[in-house]
Amino acid sequence: MEEGTVIRQVRETDLERCFEIESLAYAGDEAASREKIARRIHSYPQGFIVYEKDGAVVGFINSGATHQVLMSDDGFKELIGHDANGQFAVILSVAVHPEHQRQGIAGQLMYSFIDAMTRLHKSEIHLMCQPELLDYYQRFGYRYLQDSASEHGGLSWKEMKLDL
Repeated sequence: MEEGTVIRQVRETDLERCFEIESLAYAGDEAASREKIARRIHSYPQGFIVYEKDGAVVGFINSGATHQVLMSDDGFKELIGHDANGQFAVILSVAVHPEHQRQGIAGQLMYSFIDAMTRLHKSEIHLMCQPELLDYYQRFGYRYLQDSASEHGGLSWKEMKLDL
């Protein structure tokens, strides 16, 4: 990591900046609401890490945990069914501010997230992504599972999993 940067657990005071980044990084209905992000910060801060550069949050990954993964369940994005002790982590957002994209920040966040979930004794990490990101996530060891039944944001999604 370059000087002036840190990856850390989210703080309640990061809410507005994380919401701003989510709104800029995801189109329309894809973006989580301010309320959803607040719930994620409050309910599972250990599954929510941020990348801070020169004192400002510029990217983050947030997640929930569960004992049973059903990726197409939109309720889980609200952390319905979330259990911090669940053996499976489910990534809900990977977002980097547009001014800081293509600088390797998402990759650094992903490696830190994988390490954090390993330390929390999770056995798998699940995520959904757009088809054009399959190769990107495969670089971290994720494997394609199936096309998702989710129609979140009116888009088609691919389900992936990483065994820890």
